[in-house]
Amino acid sequence: MPNNTDSILHQHFLNREVVLDLRSMFVCLGTFIGEDHRYLILENADIHDLRDTATTREKYVIDSKTHGVRPNREKVLINSDEVVGISLLDDVIA
Repeated sequence: MPNNTDSILHQHFLNREVVLDLRSMFVCLGTFIGEDHRYLILENADIHDLRDTATTREKYVIDSKTHGVRPNREKVLINSDEVVGISLLDDVIA
């Protein structure tokens, strides 16, 4: 993904809370602050390992929308090759 302020990511997601669905058993929520050719960059991020709980990905995301994101990282870079979906937390249907 190019570092381009005209990109779709910048137009729709910049400085907003997002949900990154990853290929692995992780889901990441946080404020999208940028990207480069390899990484999506989030602040105040919650990286959640779904292997650590009995809850589903969807339930965890809906709970985060309802109760707020619970950050466990100040800033994180997520390899864009691992991302299968990105959405605004506001667009999650509870």
